Amino acid sequence: MMSKHFAVFGHPVAHSLSPKIHAAFGRQTGIPVDYRAIDAEPGQFTHALSDFIAMGGVGANVTLPLKQVAFTLCDDLTERARRAGAVNTLVRNGDTWHGDNTDGAGLVRDLTDRHALDLRSRRTLLLGAGGGARGVAPALLDAGIGDLYIVNRTAQRSDALADALGEPGRVHPRYLNDLLSLGEFDLIVNATSAARDGQMPQLPRSIVGPRCAAVDLNYGEAAIPFLAWARAAGCRDVVDGLGMLVEQAAESFARWHGVRPETDAVYEMLRSHHDALVTAD
Repeated sequence: MMSKHFAVFGHPVAHSLSPKIHAAFGRQTGIPVDYRAIDAEPGQFTHALSDFIAMGGVGANVTLPLKQVAFTLCDDLTERARRAGAVNTLVRNGDTWHGDNTDGAGLVRDLTDRHALDLRSRRTLLLGAGGGARGVAPALLDAGIGDLYIVNRTAQRSDALADALGEPGRVHPRYLNDLLSLGEFDLIVNATSAARDGQMPQLPRSIVGPRCAAVDLNYGEAAIPFLAWARAAGCRDVVDGLGMLVEQAAESFARWHGVRPETDAVYEMLRSHHDALVTAD
């Protein structure tokens, strides 16, 4: 019988922590796990997936910049993946792929359980409208945040995400030039990859409310610019994406293996090596 293989696809992906996380989950649960990182540009992704299937691939995570491409390759989708328009978890179902998105569930679990944040009624600013933003926006709305303002460099993408979420009275697309006029927020989520390219936008301190929590979906080096701004601007809580990464991985692990692993020990193990982290997921 062909052995089962798992992977994370992305570009770049060499420094991904996902193989280490899933190996730790496997040791904890007694489940043998073969999980590797596979670099694939968007134009190569379909071919890379075919090669993965041929060698016994039955499940995969998908990270930047492939989440929306993965969505188009699935014959069947969970409701949360459909709402997001992006997929970060693939499950082989016969000859087809089943798509899920565990990002939002991972983020909300990290913020509410690990960091004890009450998300209810928080006026929220979401920076970015790509695959990362799409993955977390539905879950934040379901968690009870207040109005959600989506700000992106490209107006069309902000509009498209707002339309996809289907709550026009609660979700508001805006643009970077609007930030000075938007007032204060209780939650600011950075879902951009701009810091990786040295293009983190200048954010005004006027958007930080008295109880504001700042959250970066990135971790490691890519999270440093936004988190430094958040601390300097006086945000009450400052959270990087490491906990979300571990929690979304646990959700994916459960989809593949039928067991949800404990996450705290794995999170603490990774956090203890924080200075060496390089973001890929």
